[in-house]
Amino acid sequence: MTSEIELSQSFKAYDVRGIVGESITAESVEAVGAAFVDVLGLAGATVLVGGDMRPSSPEFADAFARGATYRGANVRMLGLVSTDELYFACGTLRAAGVVFTASHNPAAYNGMKMSLAGAVPVSSDTGLYEIRDLAQTYLDEGLPVSGDAPAGTVDSTDVLADYAAYLRSLVDLGGIRPLKVVVDAGNGMAGLTTPAVLGDTLLPALPLEIVPLYFELDGTFPNHPANPLEPENLRDLQAAVLAHGADIGLAFDGDADRCFVIDERGEPVSPSAVTALVARREIARARAAGEETPVVIHNLITSRAVPELVLREGGRPVVTRVGHSFIKAVMAAEGAVFGGEHSAHYYFRDFFNADTGMLAAMHVLAALGGQDRALGDLAAEYEPYFSSGEINSEVRDKDAAVAHVLDACLGQDVTVESMDGTTVAAVDGSFWFNLRPSNTEPFLRYNGEARDPETMERVRDQVLKIVRSNA
Repeated sequence: MTSEIELSQSFKAYDVRGIVGESITAESVEAVGAAFVDVLGLAGATVLVGGDMRPSSPEFADAFARGATYRGANVRMLGLVSTDELYFACGTLRAAGVVFTASHNPAAYNGMKMSLAGAVPVSSDTGLYEIRDLAQTYLDEGLPVSGDAPAGTVDSTDVLADYAAYLRSLVDLGGIRPLKVVVDAGNGMAGLTTPAVLGDTLLPALPLEIVPLYFELDGTFPNHPANPLEPENLRDLQAAVLAHGADIGLAFDGDADRCFVIDERGEPVSPSAVTALVARREIARARAAGEETPVVIHNLITSRAVPELVLREGGRPVVTRVGHSFIKAVMAAEGAVFGGEHSAHYYFRDFFNADTGMLAAMHVLAALGGQDRALGDLAAEYEPYFSSGEINSEVRDKDAAVAHVLDACLGQDVTVESMDGTTVAAVDGSFWFNLRPSNTEPFLRYNGEARDPETMERVRDQVLKIVRSNA
């Protein structure tokens, strides 16, 4: 009997995302739990299972646990966790695990992010598609008879206090000047983790006055989507920063692995600037510990200010493709101390090479509170260029659109690279832009940067006109 569920609809290159009741169900999750254990050889081992605040997460966590224990794993239920809490648990407990979340996606969605022991990601390169294919077999044909192998056990643990204490051990906020901080949790998991890490619910108080915005855990997202990458979802935070006269605003996505920063004027601080700021701190710390040339990873569409700063501070910048599995793999291979992406994912060697929005936020708070200037003035050091941001164009023939752009560049003094999409850069350093096709949507994504706003706007408009003429 063939199942109505086709797992290929929800399994992506790095995680699983689908519409609840359609492409992801309790039945399919149970099969994935069994396949997770079988493909990764986890019979007799501990498997960690947690979930976010979405209404379907508890049911899916239980279903995954049923499948995993049926195949002989011993499941430890973590309850409500952010994605970076799962990474912390996988890293410190040396166990594989899964968190049920659809991150910034709308309320109708849920999904899975999987990790091996040590917080190594399970992706298309490390078994995710094999899990998908075996789970599809189990859905179509039924779970295999377990035979004489004993079923696994289920117990539970809460890692929030240990997670909060660990983060505080990495960044000392005790001696900073008092700061007023507005935090928009977007009804996501930061509503649980912020009071634990930055507040006084589990640990001694810090010199931070936290102004909470949408801390109620509610996976229906009644106030705004938990996707701070979209400017309209930052408006409430920007208004609250101004209304409260706050020093800084922080916005987290639904599963709290990404953090966006707002300055005292209500203006966004670019993720590239945050990357540069944190890189400076992490390079200094590593060099003080005797590391000669600390490595910092950045993807190819972060600001050129990032590699320039890394070199000035005595580090070595390494560029990689967009995407967390690429970043994490290069982090491990290079022994990098830190990595950052334009999408506000920040990766730390001291956090198992995994991404954590909260730790990045703590570095920004430490830098701000360790000196007397306002955040806008501090951040200006790290934003010498003018960026277009990411602009999507719906294009039928992406290759043809890029080819037309390159034809228009003929005769200009530029270089062309094809590491991830197509990057065109002026030889004199006055501008660069990247055109990158989406793997999952009919979009061609434009990112560009220039030394002055006029050049940035001129190049942006010229390129987008050519791209959209192919729509």
